[in-house]
Amino acid sequence: MLHSPIEADAVIIGAGPVGLFQVFELGLLEIKAHVIDSLPEAGGQCIELYPDKPIYDIPAVPVCTGRELTQNLLKQIEPFGAQFHLGQEVRTLEQQADGRLLIGTSQNQYFLSKTVFIAAGVGAFQPRKLALEGIEALEDKHIFYHVKHPEQFSGKKIVICGGGDSALDWALFLVEKAASVTLIHRRDDFKAAPKSIAKMRELCASKQMQLLIGQITSYEAQDEHLKEIVVTDIDGKTQALPVDDLLIFFGLSPKLGPIAEWGLDIERKQLVVDTEKFQTSIPGIYAVGDINIYPGKKKLILSGFHEAALAAFAAAAYLNPEKQIQLQYTTTSPKLHKALGVSSPTFE
Repeated sequence: MLHSPIEADAVIIGAGPVGLFQVFELGLLEIKAHVIDSLPEAGGQCIELYPDKPIYDIPAVPVCTGRELTQNLLKQIEPFGAQFHLGQEVRTLEQQADGRLLIGTSQNQYFLSKTVFIAAGVGAFQPRKLALEGIEALEDKHIFYHVKHPEQFSGKKIVICGGGDSALDWALFLVEKAASVTLIHRRDDFKAAPKSIAKMRELCASKQMQLLIGQITSYEAQDEHLKEIVVTDIDGKTQALPVDDLLIFFGLSPKLGPIAEWGLDIERKQLVVDTEKFQTSIPGIYAVGDINIYPGKKKLILSGFHEAALAAFAAAAYLNPEKQIQLQYTTTSPKLHKALGVSSPTFE
């Protein structure tokens, strides 16, 4: 049964940093947005993958965590009253005869919007998982593919699998907090920051942590508690290792999911846009952040912020073709001060 759709000027798909900043840029132009995300809370990759890890490349913010960045963005967009629809995936997007876009979600929620902004990162992230029979029963109990609460590993025997930045970063972070830390990688070659690799080897040399080269080939669990893993090296030799919690960082496999079925031009699993409007191949649909591709594209949060600003101005012109869209500055514009709920400063 089709529920009556929510009519909107703008719907943003994705509540990561770029999607949140899209709310801000639209709000400055008096366009109110609805935001849809499959995750139960706003923040996207920042909350799911590195909520407590430092981010250093946000302009004028020397360092912040993914959680802090999300909280600050949510505070910044408060004046614009965006409505969030979380815990539901956008399944369908169809252009109607009048040019509006009908959006349907996994929760049978429908939106009829004049514009859509796809800020879905690189699609739905799926962690590459440990391929052992029955292991899924221990997920989010003693086997983790991302860390939300690092304090839970204090005093535990921790095994970390992987050879990238995430694996080494968490190994270095937990080495002083856990009872023991063992890093397992299939080869003695790491795709991580050289400084992290050097520090890891230094800690292994001083026996503050352990490095094993091989793969986990079996495990033992009792009453839904992980007890032991078996590591097999390249020569076929096995070693049993007691463990409380296992952290797996084999990388993420991004999937476009339903986006691939919406009739948009796609190149290398990303949406093709222009660099003036960040519009896709369908008028009124924009793509910002990691989901888009264009010549010179760099997958940085700050690049997504820039894209969101230009997409907002393009959408304002699309929504009001007869109206001249004025560029105003939050420093000096009384109109923007009113929208933001701040007092206009007096300059002497």
